[in-house]
Amino acid sequence: MRSAKIPARIAFQGVPGAYSHLACKHAYPKLEPLPCASFEDAFDAVRGGKAILAMIPIENSTAGRVAEIHQMIPEAGLHIIGEHFERVNHHLLAPPGATLKTLKTVQSHVQALDQCRGNSRALGLKRVTGADTAGSAAEIAKAGDITRGAIASSLAGEIYGLKSLKKDFEDAAHNTTRFVVLSKKPKLADVKSGPCVTTFVFRVKNRAAALYKAMGGFATNGVNMTKLESYMMGGKFTATQFYADVEGHPDQLPLAHALEELEFFSDMVKILGVYPAHRYRLQGRH
Repeated sequence: MRSAKIPARIAFQGVPGAYSHLACKHAYPKLEPLPCASFEDAFDAVRGGKAILAMIPIENSTAGRVAEIHQMIPEAGLHIIGEHFERVNHHLLAPPGATLKTLKTVQSHVQALDQCRGNSRALGLKRVTGADTAGSAAEIAKAGDITRGAIASSLAGEIYGLKSLKKDFEDAAHNTTRFVVLSKKPKLADVKSGPCVTTFVFRVKNRAAALYKAMGGFATNGVNMTKLESYMMGGKFTATQFYADVEGHPDQLPLAHALEELEFFSDMVKILGVYPAHRYRLQGRH
């Protein structure tokens, strides 16, 4: 049972109107979204009891991984209890009175600008880099200049009083961000509840072909690995840590055997979460 002392909030990094804010509203409509200035602040909110969950972006189908997150999550002292896939529908937002003909510039986060490069160029708009999408929307709203637009979510437009001149402004129709949901307490999915994802980090021993041998157990046991990221530890080129997602539950024999073999070739294996596979992940398999 959840403690009454912890507010029914879900923390996210960014300002109101950010795509992480939108993900919170879609995945947990009954929880109050709590904006945080940084990812670390979002982790602190959960660790300190200001929120019960945190919604953290981990990768985007167009822009790739959110690099720093793979290093931060294993050290956060939190547990992954779920995942959420949010379709990114960019809107070209502008102050009241603006039209496509009055716009000269468009401002947003660098990734959003890249994701809308083709459409921005087609309209002859000069791209201006901002700190983030929703923050850019707030800045454009405050300026009230009909020559300046922003790329952000429809929610940002509603919050800051901007109108959408074009929806689905992104160049790629598949633009989707994957989030992980973090909790202070572990909550392992029931092995009988359906398809699961297990996320873990590991370090292989500094020996020839150690990674190849460590991965062999997943192949021979038929375990599908959907994500494998490597990053340097402590500034040492010989100390590499890996972040991995696999399909399955540790209580199922194939994954249990694969993890057992992994431990033989590793000097550290740490499970970060075992959680239900999101329906988006399962689409198109049948």
